[in-house]
Amino acid sequence: MIPGKMNSREMRRMMQQMGIKSTDMADVKRVVMEAEGKKYIIDSPQVVAIEAQGQKSFQITGNMREVKVTQAAPQKEKQDLFPADDIKLVVEQTSCTTEQAVEALKKAEGEPAEAIMFILSEKNSQ
Repeated sequence: MIPGKMNSREMRRMMQQMGIKSTDMADVKRVVMEAEGKKYIIDSPQVVAIEAQGQKSFQITGNMREVKVTQAAPQKEKQDLFPADDIKLVVEQTSCTTEQAVEALKKAEGEPAEAIMFILSEKNSQ
């Protein structure tokens, strides 16, 4: 049987016979891989865990971005999770601090518009 001609059902059955388990990890929101002086960040990834012979491998699909990291303060690492333009936009639109913008972006899962609305609604309730 040629793998290119197999349907997904046959492939799953064949993997099961070989003792290979695959599990979709639908709850993963972000994958961050750290390298020397940079991070590779994949937002909204599709992740599949594959277990065979006692080893786990991961298949990750999504759009990756690379962020340079310096040995500066730990706060800088938090800021690297979001594009500088998004942080700047939130700060400019809400007159908040960079730290507040980063926290709002975390709560808004990286969506600047939602982060702005979150901060503004928080200011209005005070």
